[in-house]
Amino acid sequence: MAFIRFVDRPTFRNPWAEFERIRQGLDELSRSYGEKGKNQPANVYPPLNMYEEPDRLLITAELPGVRVEDLSLSIDGETLNLQGKRDNHQSEPGISYHRREIESGSFSRAIGLPVKVDNERVAAKLNNGVLTITLMKASAVTPRQINVSAE
Repeated sequence: MAFIRFVDRPTFRNPWAEFERIRQGLDELSRSYGEKGKNQPANVYPPLNMYEEPDRLLITAELPGVRVEDLSLSIDGETLNLQGKRDNHQSEPGISYHRREIESGSFSRAIGLPVKVDNERVAAKLNNGVLTITLMKASAVTPRQINVSAE
C-alpha cells in the first residue's frame, strides 16, 4: 500500500469552475452557430431602434454610463455615424470579480438611413442613458398635401 504524504496531495480544485468554463464555451458556441430566421439579439453596441414618422426619422440608442462629452455624431451622405466611449471604472486592487459583463472602451456604429434627411435639421438628446436622435426628412421626401380647386 502506497502512502501519500500530506504535501504530495493534489491541491483542491473547485469543481464548479470547470462547469463555468463549459457553460462559457457552450454560450460562445450557441452565439456563433445560432439558427437563422430566429429573433436573436444583435451583437452590436449600442443597441438601437429606428422608426419613421411622416415628417421625421427617429433613432433611440441605449448608452448607459456614457457622458454627453464622450459622444460624437455625424452624417455622411445617407449614413449616420455614432462614436463614443464609456469610461473604464477602475476597481479597488485586490477585488476578485465573479462576473464582469459591463464593457467599457470606445465604440463606433454606422447606421444607414432609409430616407434622405435634412442635414441642417438634426437634433440629439441624451437623457437617462438613452440617446434620441431626431432627423427631419428632406423636403423632397416628406408627403405634401395638394389642394384641388374647382373652376
